[in-house]
Order: sequence, then structure tokens, then C-alpha cells
Amino acid sequence: MERCETRKLSGWGRCPVEECHVYRPEKRRALSALIGGDGEATFIPRGLGRSYGDTSLNAGGGVLDYTRLNRMLAFDPETGVLECEAGVSLAEILEAFVPRGFFPSVLPGTKFVTVGGAIANDIHGKNHHRDGAFSQFVERLTLLTPEGEELVCSRDDNPDVFWATVGGIGLTGLIRTARIKLQRIESAYVTVDYLRAKNIDEALAAMAESDENYQYSVAWVDCLAKGANLGRSILMRGNHAPAGAVARKDPLRIKPKREKTVPIDFPAFALNRLSVGAFNTLFYGFHKTVSGKLIDYDQYFCPLDSIHDWNRMYGKRGFTQYQVTFPLDARQGLVELLEKISASGRASFLAVLKRLGPQGPGLLSYPCDGYTITLDLPMRKDLIPFLHGLDERVIEHGGRLYCAKDVCTLPETFAAMYPRLEEFQEVKARLDPNHLFTSSMARRLRIVPAQIGGMHAK
Repeated sequence: MERCETRKLSGWGRCPVEECHVYRPEKRRALSALIGGDGEATFIPRGLGRSYGDTSLNAGGGVLDYTRLNRMLAFDPETGVLECEAGVSLAEILEAFVPRGFFPSVLPGTKFVTVGGAIANDIHGKNHHRDGAFSQFVERLTLLTPEGEELVCSRDDNPDVFWATVGGIGLTGLIRTARIKLQRIESAYVTVDYLRAKNIDEALAAMAESDENYQYSVAWVDCLAKGANLGRSILMRGNHAPAGAVARKDPLRIKPKREKTVPIDFPAFALNRLSVGAFNTLFYGFHKTVSGKLIDYDQYFCPLDSIHDWNRMYGKRGFTQYQVTFPLDARQGLVELLEKISASGRASFLAVLKRLGPQGPGLLSYPCDGYTITLDLPMRKDLIPFLHGLDERVIEHGGRLYCAKDVCTLPETFAAMYPRLEEFQEVKARLDPNHLFTSSMARRLRIVPAQIGGMHAK
């Protein structure tokens, strides 16, 4: 039996905090022994803990730490297909393959994400409007079922299980390995065009008119701006730079950065309307409209990764990252959300707007055609009812929220946002009738019965 360590865990938002029984297997044999044993009644896999809420928590039950299941197994330089264990991180892929001229086909706002986590949350990046979600580049995966069977899943083999596992937040089984396709690049740099938009309408118009010219598109939004300046933004859109545009001996390498750490929890009052408002004013004023700026991939895709423990800036209470998508024709919903955030004075210096492309086949995959906005909101006593109110507006306008960021959504809200939930539950019931794989989130959202959890009697 693998060693169990009882630990208090949280997501990146540091809320909620729950006591779980953590195991760190190193080989497939250990995984099989754990799920086939008589110790824990339930398990959930966990990668690097960068989902924000309770996605990879399992209060009173087992958590399988995947950080030692991180072997790269094979790579084909002709096709760019990498086969690896699910615990391999995108940071490890970048370190190994950027110098060889390959880049992840989808990279989110942090590189500290495992391949298993990327599949389980069907992550998206700044290129979803052109390239789709992570699942578009997964050729196949192997899944360890509760019965100890290893299923090969792809678009052709067990496709129903494949599309339930993609975006299935770890509830269909344990992803063991995956084959993912990397893209070729000539340099480790991105050519970025910056555009200042006076308000949300200018930002949306610019995205609609010219996003197709850029592989990557994202906008920083001043969520405290009001009136005619509501949603004023900085659009940052780019393409991989050709080797000839980089004045370096080796264009596939970037200069090492001095990493920083947030050493303490900030006091609760540090991030308030005044401090964040001042930051937003400076940020908007600093970034002028300019074309062709050369930026290394780390700075463009993952600007906060160089600041370790940056989540401590939100204090001991933590925060939630609220991310929702509105359909392309639901501008009013986006405006209403920004108006409510601005009027409430809730401080978010990191507010991001992106245009997403068409929805993929994943039963619980989040990305869908529309505009997605992300807000970091400090935890306060009145935050949860406030978010429930936002959820109601999102439903009214045909939108949905992202499970990887959620911390408090109600089960009926989730069901309204994800119309294929029953299809997912049917696949799960066939694979896992006793709900061996569950999580605090799955019980909260009633994806599985709420009473599932705890330990077997010994």
C-alpha cells in the first residue's frame, strides 16, 4: 500500500481548504493497487493544484498526486507528437521542446499545468478562436478504470469515453498517458500588436474585425471603469515570430528571468478599490497602441509564473477566479456583468477578455463560441451571494462558467449551463457505477450523489 499523508489542501484560490488523504504513486502498478484496495472509498487525481476551487479536492477521501507520474515516453519529430504520462507539466514540455523548435498547441495563462489536468479541464488559451481547445490536439489517451482495466480512448476507440474524459474533471477514471501534438515554431518569441480600446464596445469591435489575423488574442480589462469608459481595455494580439525577426544567436532560447516570490500573505485591506484603481490607471496609461513588439513566450503567455506564490497577494481568505462566457450576440450580458462588478467596487487587477471559437464535442468542456471574461475576486463574506447573482445573469444570456475556476456555483445552475450533463452521467455510470472517482466539486454540483465520500470501514 502506498504511503498516505493526511493534508489540508486547496486550489490556487486557497479557498476552500479541506483535509484529504494524499498518495504520491510513481508507477502504474501503484495506481492499480490503490484503486483496487480496501482503504479509500473515493479518489480524485490532482496535478499541480492550479485549478482554483475544489476541482481536485476530496474532503475525507483520497487524492492521487500525479507529480511523480511525469515521464516522457516517446516523441516523433516528423509529426510533432509527444507521448507522455499524465503528470508531465507544460513547463517541462516547454523546457524540453522549445529549444528543438516545438511548442504546445494550446498554452493557458500558466505553464504549471499537467497534461492530465489540461485534458480533464479541456483547457484553452489565447488561440481558441483559431485553434480550439487542448482536446483538439490529443490524439489518444489511456484511461485506468475502477476495475483496473486500461482503456485506449480516442476519436475512433471508445469515443464516448474519450469525449466524457475530455473536460470531465477527473471523474471518468485515471488518465495514465496521452499522445499530444505539438506545433512547430521558428523562435521562442511572439510578435505582439497592442491596441488601446476606450471601452468594451471598441474592444469587441476590434476583436470581431481583426482577431482572425492573429493566432493569439487577449485583452486586459479595467473592471473598475464606469460610464463611457466601461470596460476600457488593452488588446494584446500576436503571432509566433519568425527566426529572422529575432536578433539573437539562438532564436529558440530566451533570457533567464529573475524569479520573485510573495513571501507573506497580504493584509485583507491591501487590495481595495483605491489600490487596484491606481494600478489599472497606470497599466492603461503605460500601454500605448503599438505594433510589432517582440516578446518572449514566457512574458506573453504566462506573465505571472515568474512570481511564485502570487496568490498570497489576496490574503489568508483567498480569492476566486470567476470566468464565464457569453455568446457572441450577448453583448448586453457582458456589459451587465461589468457594470455590476464596477458598481460593487470589487477589486480585480487581473481581468481578462478573450474571444472563443466553436464548441468542441467534449460533454462537459467549457469553451464555446463567444466572449469569455475572467476576474480575480477576493473572498469576502458577501462574495458568494454576489456570484450567485452573476450566475443568474449568465444563464439569462445563454452563457456558462468554467469548472476549473468555480468555487460556489449551485447544482441547478451548473445543470442549466451544461445541457449535456446527463449524457456525461450516463457514461460515468457505466464506467464507474460505485463512484470511486469523485471530488468535492462533483458532490457540490451533484454530478455524483452528494453523500458519496469518506473511507471504507476496515
